[in-house]
Amino acid sequence: MADTLTAVTDETFEAEVLGSELPVLVDFTADWCPPCRMLAPVLEAVAAEEAHRVKVVTVDVDRNPGTQARYGVLSMPTLIVFRGGEPVKSMVGARAKARLLRELAEVV
Repeated sequence: MADTLTAVTDETFEAEVLGSELPVLVDFTADWCPPCRMLAPVLEAVAAEEAHRVKVVTVDVDRNPGTQARYGVLSMPTLIVFRGGEPVKSMVGARAKARLLRELAEVV
């Protein structure tokens, strides 16, 4: 998992995501998931370039099943954008940075 992304747990999800002033892009990921590994550098780049507009965090679904279940995440990677403590957009699967930025522009 990327060092530049904040890893969020079941215990810290509310404070880090739901309580965030900025919109938050949550990456539901797993170590065993090849598309998740492909997506990691894209998320790192977005986190660095868009830090003023969006916070990017990861949730390891194997270690944090409560958060995964709460939001009905069944496929990895799943990306959910939260704004004001509410999920406003969900995306499933790896994607190129340009596509992700276009999709984020709709909600950030």
